[in-house]
Amino acid sequence: MESLAQLELLCEKLYNSRDSAERAHAESILKCFSENSDYISQCQYILDNASTPYALMLASSSLLNQVNDRSLSLQLRLDIRNYVINYLATRGPKLQTFVIKSLIQLVCRITKFGWFDDDKFRDIVKEAADFLSLASQDHYFIGLKILYHLVGEMNQANAMPLTLHRKIACSFKDQFLLQIFQISLTSLHQLKTEVPDDFRRDPLSLALRCLSYDFVGCPVDESSEEFGTVQLPASWRPLLQDPSTVQIFFDYYKVNDTCVSKEALECLVRLASVRRSIFVEDPSRTQFLSHLMSGTKEILQTGQGLADHGNYHEFCRLLGRFKVNFQLSELLSIEFYGEWIGLVAEFTTKSLLSWQWASNSVYYLLSLWSRLVTSVPYLKGDTPSMLDETVPKITEGFITSRINSVQASFANDSSDDTLDNVDVLQEQLESLPYLCRFQYQNSSIYIINIMEPLLQAYMERSRLPAPGDANELSVIEGQLTWLVHIIAAILKIRQTIGCSQESQELIDAELAARVLQLINVTDTGVHAQQLYARLSELLGLNDHLVLLNVIVGKIATNLKCYAECEDVIDHTLSLFLELASGYMTGKLLLKLESTKFIIANHSRETFPFLEEYRCARSRTTFYYILGCLIFMEDTPVKFRSFMEPLLQVAVNLEATADAAFRTDVVKYAFIGLMRDLRGIAMATNSRRTYGLLFDWLYPSRMPLLLKAISLYADEPEVTTPLLKFMCEFVLNKAQRLTFDSSSPNGILLFREVSKLIVAYGSRILLLPNGTDIYGSKYKGIWISLAVLSRALCGNYVNFGVFELYGDRALADALDISLKMSLSVPLSDILAFKKLSKAFYGYVEVLFSNHITFVLNLDTNTFVHIVSTLESGLKGLDTGISTQFLLLDLDVVCNLCASAIDSLAAFYFNNITAADGPPSPAALNLARHIGEFPTLFPQILKTLFEIIIFEDAGNQWSLSRPILSLIMISEQMFSNLRAQILASQPVDQQQRLSQCFDKLMTDVATNLEPKNRDKFTQNLTTFRHDFLNAQIESEEMVNLLLELQYRFLFS
Repeated sequence: MESLAQLELLCEKLYNSRDSAERAHAESILKCFSENSDYISQCQYILDNASTPYALMLASSSLLNQVNDRSLSLQLRLDIRNYVINYLATRGPKLQTFVIKSLIQLVCRITKFGWFDDDKFRDIVKEAADFLSLASQDHYFIGLKILYHLVGEMNQANAMPLTLHRKIACSFKDQFLLQIFQISLTSLHQLKTEVPDDFRRDPLSLALRCLSYDFVGCPVDESSEEFGTVQLPASWRPLLQDPSTVQIFFDYYKVNDTCVSKEALECLVRLASVRRSIFVEDPSRTQFLSHLMSGTKEILQTGQGLADHGNYHEFCRLLGRFKVNFQLSELLSIEFYGEWIGLVAEFTTKSLLSWQWASNSVYYLLSLWSRLVTSVPYLKGDTPSMLDETVPKITEGFITSRINSVQASFANDSSDDTLDNVDVLQEQLESLPYLCRFQYQNSSIYIINIMEPLLQAYMERSRLPAPGDANELSVIEGQLTWLVHIIAAILKIRQTIGCSQESQELIDAELAARVLQLINVTDTGVHAQQLYARLSELLGLNDHLVLLNVIVGKIATNLKCYAECEDVIDHTLSLFLELASGYMTGKLLLKLESTKFIIANHSRETFPFLEEYRCARSRTTFYYILGCLIFMEDTPVKFRSFMEPLLQVAVNLEATADAAFRTDVVKYAFIGLMRDLRGIAMATNSRRTYGLLFDWLYPSRMPLLLKAISLYADEPEVTTPLLKFMCEFVLNKAQRLTFDSSSPNGILLFREVSKLIVAYGSRILLLPNGTDIYGSKYKGIWISLAVLSRALCGNYVNFGVFELYGDRALADALDISLKMSLSVPLSDILAFKKLSKAFYGYVEVLFSNHITFVLNLDTNTFVHIVSTLESGLKGLDTGISTQFLLLDLDVVCNLCASAIDSLAAFYFNNITAADGPPSPAALNLARHIGEFPTLFPQILKTLFEIIIFEDAGNQWSLSRPILSLIMISEQMFSNLRAQILASQPVDQQQRLSQCFDKLMTDVATNLEPKNRDKFTQNLTTFRHDFLNAQIESEEMVNLLLELQYRFLFS
């Protein structure tokens, strides 16, 4: 770089140029500042001497990238941190906002990464407080921004192991978060009248970020607006009991700036969500509730700020939280409850009528009212709840608003129709049934009075020879659709508030009759007459079979006439599945002529949706339903008759030459066959029914599957349904794969599985990686691993037979599956949920049932596999925590723990506690561990970190490998114990050492089940005592911090 001026010019082009080529050229020249640590000193020079904000931004962002690599020395990181803090103090007020933000992010990232490396990193809170004490207003707001970004940085995992992130986040929460929240409150009071509205947002944003902190290690789904209870620590109790804490946010709501008022409401929503147990005494909880209700009552009375949509939405969320955290009896105990509930009812009614304005907000209001009415049976005392007067008006207001919305949508030519969005529709109807059933008689009369004129008008329109006004007919259909959805939602639940069970059943029948009448009108002249010979009896429904026949008739009509509408097919099959899944309803279905007709005519000529490729997934559900019905009757003849159409398809495919096999007609026929067979396989839940399908498929049809996977290995569109069928076919659920003792079927089935896996794996590994690597490769690999895992642990094959008779089926399957597994980088394994579960399930089966195969691998491969188990335990990085559900994390963690336990137990039984000479497999394991002696200690450390620092719900699973590893070497356990104790405060080390002593109390040196159970009990006690010791220490630290805070700000 010849001069600073040239660099500034390049930075200008990098951040401002509209020419992509010019930006790319500048980036290629300047990237060295981010990638090479030798340029750190030059970044400092730029910060000291550059005159343009873009050059400063380059230096700051480059330093941030250098820090993210986590390769800088401790002293260098401390130097960068101290330099940036001083730089902000001396030049911060003169910098552009985006440069200040980048520099603060740099300081906060360095702070988090070095949190446990040196105590100097933890001085940042004190240094930020020093900014607040300076005379300059600019310094004051820089201090607030430092704290704001620091809390955010500590609350997100970034690019670090999840376990380490939780340790840092918990440490920060316990030591500094309360102090920072107190600073935000103090700033709110100080800035209430001294500064313009724009400046008030900084302390408010800081308070909101503190209240949004992940206190217990269960982050809220950021894509959802709903969240659970805010688990504030007990040390925050005095702040909540102080009335000024709630009041300051209501005061800030009155500020004219809508951004400020919206964030004030967000803070109040979180305060209203604080856990109930934080209030030790009922009077303090009642006082807190009274302050919240008083503040919301004032807003309801004045309507201030509610013209802004953001404020309106957050206010609805705030009202919705009242019945989540507080009981109805507590609301009634407030002196002005009557006035408050009346205002909320009036506000709700207006919101319902303004459906276009508040369509996304009324959900919270309806949730409040539904929770209120469901609490009425548990209400004690004579205080009137006033719900009898308010709830009917709200119910009628909702129904009226939905009916009117149809007319308004057509009038405004709106494309945003709630009826087309299933999720929004279900959300809006979630609470309505409880409101309707609260005074069911009145609600039902109101619904019927609306529906009957619409039914009459619809019947009259259907009789007209000419279609007439299409818009008018569409409006009627839309209004009837809303009423059908509302009635269906009501009939889903049972609630005995307001009237007896008998009365509710009579009202249910009244509402259901209107829907059945509508079915009669809509299907007249559309369906096949042979399916509905008894449909004329609809108006005289006096038998359950007749009613069931009407429902099945409607199902058949939809499947026949709505092939092009995927949603209709899916919902129809869901209903059909629900009916067929019940034993009694399934038996009743088999008595109906319409059901018999469907079973006898399951061809694409009768049901065109079967040849619609977009409905291909529905074929599996359809044949699963038919399979369930067929297998209810113990008749092999009926099964063979039912399979005849599928047999014809299979025979035609087998007769197709290889050259013509890759045509679209053949391809889609084969895909359909695989989806159909998978559905039927899913329906086999007994040895008898599985035997029928097995005999049909083996041996005649198996060559077709091998032929297809060989010719179509490069087309996931074909291999995915084939592999998924095999994955279902080899699953030994309900012990359905139980063959006679003299039957070779289990071995023969595994040989076919081996052929398929080898044929697919040997071809897929040769294919290049495409842009969609998951769809083109990883999906097929994880399904193949799942197929093999299920076959290996199905307990229907004696695998010793293969080696005994020189059969390569098992060896080839294991070899190719391992090659497929190793072809996927670890980062990709952890990034894709289904791939992770399949991979770790496969590895767990190997370690449990075929550990000799694993131990015979070369050392590097063995260590790589074991290292992936450790990564699976701790999640490796943030990607797994954001993409995985907690349940999936537990599944993966349990699989990894089981595999590690199998390996450690093998080491203990065959090496540590072995009596005779070691086996070749044991010698291999000893050699692997000898070359990598830190392998077991590192895994044991990770397991203890999860037990101590994580909210692990699977302690039983984790206790198994921990005991096995401890049994391997007492010295390894002693070293880890000393390491953990050294990381704790000195005054707590003796007490924590006693926790470790109790851990091994009454635990013998063996891995017997009884001994394992005893250790699991001790481990649970150990975790409880260890955490309690830490909590007591942290509470003392919090007390000292509070005293220090009071001294600083008094």
